[in-house]
Amino acid sequence: MDGKATRETGHKQALSVSQLVELVCELQGTVGELRQSVAELKQTVRDQQQTIAELQVEKKRLKQQLSDRDGQHPTQRLDDEYSLEAEDKRAGGKRRKKQKSSRRGRRTTAEKLAEADRHEDVFPEDVSPDDCTLHLSRVVWRIENGQAVLVAYHVYHEPGGEVPTIPGTLGRSEYGIEIYLALTFMVFITRLSMDKVCEQFKFFWGLKLAKSQADALLNRLSRQWEPEFDTLCTLLANSAVVHADETGWSINSVWAFLSEQVRIILFGVHKDGATLATLLPKDLFGGVLVSDDAAVYRGFTLAQKCWAHLIRKAIRLTLLQPDNKEYRTFLTGLLELYRKACRLKRDRRLKPATRELKARTLDNDLWSLCGERYKDPTPPATDAERDFVNLVNELLRLMEVEELFTFVIHPAVPGTNNESERTLRDAASDRKTGRTSKTIRGARRRTVLTSVLESLRLSLPEFTLNHVLEEVISWLPTGRSRFRQLLESQNLPPPECSTLDALLPATGVA
Repeated sequence: MDGKATRETGHKQALSVSQLVELVCELQGTVGELRQSVAELKQTVRDQQQTIAELQVEKKRLKQQLSDRDGQHPTQRLDDEYSLEAEDKRAGGKRRKKQKSSRRGRRTTAEKLAEADRHEDVFPEDVSPDDCTLHLSRVVWRIENGQAVLVAYHVYHEPGGEVPTIPGTLGRSEYGIEIYLALTFMVFITRLSMDKVCEQFKFFWGLKLAKSQADALLNRLSRQWEPEFDTLCTLLANSAVVHADETGWSINSVWAFLSEQVRIILFGVHKDGATLATLLPKDLFGGVLVSDDAAVYRGFTLAQKCWAHLIRKAIRLTLLQPDNKEYRTFLTGLLELYRKACRLKRDRRLKPATRELKARTLDNDLWSLCGERYKDPTPPATDAERDFVNLVNELLRLMEVEELFTFVIHPAVPGTNNESERTLRDAASDRKTGRTSKTIRGARRRTVLTSVLESLRLSLPEFTLNHVLEEVISWLPTGRSRFRQLLESQNLPPPECSTLDALLPATGVA
């Protein structure tokens, strides 16, 4: 105990007077800071109490306002003195009567007949007019000599016999088939807006056509041509060579199928194997499919991959690294190989067996061009080198499945898929500018009308309104189109089910 007390006494004696003074000063400074903090906290409390008091007053005022407006409409209404009726009263006038519209609903047939530019009688064939009685009278807008003419048709029929149809019309329509065709061509081929087409009809032909009327005409012709579209699909599946390509669209994608017989452009369909199998079932299609190297096109018995896609990939490598001699040498060799294949394709002296031998020779040349890089196990060090390795592997894979030089063995097959790519340029431009269909109903209509017109372009000697009109008018009495006759000439059965309904269900189609 004495030792412990001695150590504590020594520790206390170690503090000098100056240190004690300094310690006291520090304590005094700390006390001053605490006093200032306490003062600030008191001021904060007073401010918050004042704010609470003000909020309580505001709360009381808002409650009073809500109580006063209880049951009233939240939107402030205008008083009566600001209404039109009050203004009329101040002006001393009487209440104005509502003006009636000059249009009184649907116009009667008599009114339409009175406005007709001319009248024409329609009698059944091989029947004397004296034995016929009047069945109905209808006015139809026709285009004659570059001008819209309203023609009144008086249709007669033999008692107990069939009623003849008005030439160049669809059923009970009041517009000639030439107006349908011109409207379809302007909207879906030249891709003009509906408003501009209506303006052109009025400017060139003097035909006043409302936008709603134009839309109804397109719907009517689309329904009329749906069987023709299904016939086109059957002809496509039995074609010798088919070009196929696809791109994105506002609804799913747009797909182009071109053959020597038909052109089919599908809008709003899915870009998958189910769509391709619906158009080109592998158990039925025995022709050559020309396409790019997308996975959806694999597995066909005969195929030709697009050389333009492959060469563009090689050109891209040389543009990325212009000083790379390997890329430049590879591109030069690939171009020379493709030109050699094109020369063999055009050589009409070659027999089928010789062509197959020449194609195997081209395979050897391609292996000589790609083999060294294919055998090199060195992993790619750059993105360009990886793309180069992928291109080499793609070429050798296509060579192995015999999809590179099919156009040498079959001269009717082209080496590129440029035709179908060009077909989709307009659809891609419409997608970029927002001029596409927004519903399946619109995509279905566009698919039918575009496909039939483009197929007519392929089969007619000249793609003009007169030639198309002459062709379509010949369908109306018999219902057998050019495409149906082509189907029968090839001894092909008519389609059992609608391909159009399988690709684009007719939900909501009027």
